[in-house]
Amino acid sequence: MAPRIENLPLSSRRGSSHCQLSTFATRDVDDVRGFLDTDKAWETINRDWKPHPNATAAMQSPSSATLWNVLGSLKPLLLWPKSCRISGAGDGSGSANGTDAGDDGQPEKTTQLRPTAYLDGLRGFAAFLVYWHHHELWAHPLEQHDILESGFGHDDKHYFVAYPFIRNFFGGGHFAVSTFFVISGYVLSSKPLSLIHAGEQAKLADNLGSALFRRWMRLYIPIICTTFIYMTLLQLFNPWMENVTLQSNYRDELWHWYAEFKNFSFIFNTSGELGMSYNFHLWSIPVEFRGSIVVYTALLAMARCTRNARLLLHVVLVYYLLYIADGSHFAMFAAGMLLCDLDLLAAKDELPSFLARLEPYKTIIYYHFLVISLYLGGVPSHTADVKDLAPNRGWYLLSYLKPQAVFDYKWFYLFWAAVLLVASTPRISWLKRFFETRFCQYLGRISYSLYLVHGPILWTIGERIYTAVGFAKKEQLKNIPGWVNRFPLSMAGPFGCEVAFFLPHLIQLPLTLYCAELVTRAFDEPSVKFPQWLYKRTVAKQVRLPA
Repeated sequence: MAPRIENLPLSSRRGSSHCQLSTFATRDVDDVRGFLDTDKAWETINRDWKPHPNATAAMQSPSSATLWNVLGSLKPLLLWPKSCRISGAGDGSGSANGTDAGDDGQPEKTTQLRPTAYLDGLRGFAAFLVYWHHHELWAHPLEQHDILESGFGHDDKHYFVAYPFIRNFFGGGHFAVSTFFVISGYVLSSKPLSLIHAGEQAKLADNLGSALFRRWMRLYIPIICTTFIYMTLLQLFNPWMENVTLQSNYRDELWHWYAEFKNFSFIFNTSGELGMSYNFHLWSIPVEFRGSIVVYTALLAMARCTRNARLLLHVVLVYYLLYIADGSHFAMFAAGMLLCDLDLLAAKDELPSFLARLEPYKTIIYYHFLVISLYLGGVPSHTADVKDLAPNRGWYLLSYLKPQAVFDYKWFYLFWAAVLLVASTPRISWLKRFFETRFCQYLGRISYSLYLVHGPILWTIGERIYTAVGFAKKEQLKNIPGWVNRFPLSMAGPFGCEVAFFLPHLIQLPLTLYCAELVTRAFDEPSVKFPQWLYKRTVAKQVRLPA
């Protein structure tokens, strides 16, 4: 019998999985433009930096040389945060959403934050919201999930965590996923669009070919590594896990893991929904790969269009995916592509005249966009039936806006929420500065790994910690009674903000971030560098024909 997720409730199996990072769009960014390369430095140090002479002498003295060498050798094992980096020595690390460094893999040239570093921070903060949302759902019993996923006052339930705007910080995983998809479309298209603007058609073909060649490996190599290790540890320690059944031996487990991954990684599979029982949060990765293909194909198709024709085709594509076809996920990618095109045009003062005339009013426009975004981002989503949306306070009239083509209504509202958020963030200075802080930049660097590891840690270690502090449910009482109320904590506080819920994160959050850092260095960053190396090894040398 294969390891599987048996009879998982919608909120735990699919609803919570929708809170994933879409992990993940590739980052094909123009190093020359300094646009969105993926080195996530907290600080930069100039190449001509030299240590203080006294410090140099101390390191070279016989009494300290051995200690210095030992500490240096231990640093990779201790996984000290990458708090500094020498300018120009970019590591080519991958971003959280599976984006790459520059296509040519060249080192970063700038010593300052990139103009679009705020997108890294936004993605990192969104990854943290996914982590928090899943912990809220997992710690609290199934019958209380509708509190987080219904509107404030629905069925006469008035909870602080369900209040508009505030709800995004406790149940904002769906909003985070949509934001990732829009960021993905933006980042994937930044370098190709810059080449289109410059009329570099030959370089554009090389860029898109390289990006598509590397994309699958960029997304799936970290998944292969993390799920294989997780599968092996499950067989080795055989812990009890809710709704999970393991194979009787490692050989059968290994075969099942291979069979699942084989089907999961083929995005044109028509046999049903793609997922892996070893990490059911990974549903968004096939969406990422498909969305990448949408972006690359659209850019190639529009490469020779005029500015106005290209912008019009962007809008038509978004409209088709959102209002005619049930393709709201891919509409987010297409909208990110449109935002990137507009930003590149704005940087050159080449926006269409009707948009340029709005420049004097941009502050008030983008503040309104932000407020609308944060409201729509908290769309109640306990079910997929739009009839259940109307009874929620503040959503009756909005429920009539859903297009007929959209099956799961929440993605329509989240489309607009994510697009308006990404559009408004760089135009609101305090918000942009927040996402450029070191902590948000760090979260952005590890966010793909955070997405990959937070679920397995929650289902194994987190399950037992929550059981120990007082969140035991029927299955825990039956299967891990030794953990029940071992370290009981107070349940004081509003729902979702209980003392017993917050304090365990003093253990769980550092552990999860540590594991995410480990995975980033061991698998995520190599998954950027290896495809770049392989592509260079396989590309034929260009032969110039005589004129």
